[in-house]
Order: sequence, then C-alpha cells, then structure tokens
Amino acid sequence: MSMKVLFQRCAENQDLPLPQRMTEGSAGFDLRACLAEPVTLEPQQRRLISTGFRMALPARCEGQIRPRSGLALRHGLTLLNTPGTVDEDYRGEVKVLMINLGTEPHTIRHGDRIAQLVVASVAPALAEEADELPATSRGEGGFGHTGSA
Repeated sequence: MSMKVLFQRCAENQDLPLPQRMTEGSAGFDLRACLAEPVTLEPQQRRLISTGFRMALPARCEGQIRPRSGLALRHGLTLLNTPGTVDEDYRGEVKVLMINLGTEPHTIRHGDRIAQLVVASVAPALAEEADELPATSRGEGGFGHTGSA
C-alpha cells in the first residue's frame, strides 16, 4: 500500500528534482545536497548538509535518514545518528549529518545524492512504570552476548 509524502521546496532550492525512489523496488527516496557552493569534507570532519526540502509525513510514520552504501564503500562517507529520525510533526528543512570516515577529502556538490529517506510506520507507544518486567530467555544479555559466530 502506498503512502503519500508531501515535499515543499525551500527558498534556496529552485532546481533539484523531488526526492525519488530510483527503482520500483527501492525502499527509500534518494536525498540530494542543496548547496550554494561545494563542500569538502576532510577525513574525520562532519557537516550538516541541506537537502532543500521540507516534508509532511503521513500520520503515525517516521522518516529514517540512512547512508548510501556506495558513498560508504567508495569514499568512507556515512551519516552520524544513523538512522536519523524525522518525526511526523516536523516541518523544518530536512538536513543530513554527514561524516567522512575515509582517508581522503571528499567534495559534495549541489545535486549529489547524499542519503536516503525510508518512510516507516510507527505504533504509538505509552510509557508505564512497572515494579517487575516479564522474563525472557535472553534476560539482560546484550553487546555480543550470543558470541562472535
């Protein structure tokens, strides 16, 4: 079943195409950099990159901002706070927190595809305090407790 996501251009974005799914089977919309001039990320440098769009998500949905695998593989570029969450009631510009984990500087130019946006349903949850939690077979095991293989 399809969901409609509304995108609105920011004033500085007069030419970028709407975020789009690049194939019929793509889970996410590709997001592009909206830049007045190129930005070079040095190794270990992070920067907030504009996309030039605001959006309205469907009710009970979130936008997950995720890295693009090709940028990670070829250049060591990824995103901090991954996946970044865009809440359904946020109406500001969508921005992408990028970091260069590679060994060489990388320049991002206006229109470059820099991240992807996956829209996912979320169930409303309520917090309730409990004196005890139901037991599970896992218990408190975490952080590699099942072994390395």
